Amino acid sequence: QVQLAESGGDSVQAGGSLRLSCRASGDTSSRYCMAWFRQAPGKEREGVAAIDSFGYKSYADSVKGRFTVSQDNAKINLDLQMNNLTPEDTAMYSCAAVTRPCGRSRWYNTDEYRYWGRGTQVTVSS
Repeated sequence: QVQLAESGGDSVQAGGSLRLSCRASGDTSSRYCMAWFRQAPGKEREGVAAIDSFGYKSYADSVKGRFTVSQDNAKINLDLQMNNLTPEDTAMYSCAAVTRPCGRSRWYNTDEYRYWGRGTQVTVSS
C-alpha cells in the first residue's frame, strides 16, 4: 500500500506561480507512474501531467509551457511547478500513482491509477 499526501495549494492572482508537492509513504520500493489530476467545481477530473521512473513525461495541452512535473531522485515524490496561472487553473489538485509505467495514451484516465491523495486546493483570482 502507498499513501499520497499533497501540499502547496494556495490562493494566488493570475500570472502567479505555485509549486505543488506529493509525498509518498508506505511501500515505496516499487517504481511508479505518478500523475497530477485536477477537478474544478462542476467539471470532470482531468489529467494535468504524468511522469514515471522510465523517463516518460506528458502534459495536458492546457498546461504545456506553463507547468513542469518532476520527481525526486528516489522516484517516489512528485512536484508540479505551475507558472503563469490563470483563473481556469482553479481546481482541487490531486496526485495519483500506479505500480507500472505510464500508459502513453492512457495516463490521463483516472482508471489507470490505484493510489490517490486527498488533494490540495488551488485558487487563481483575476
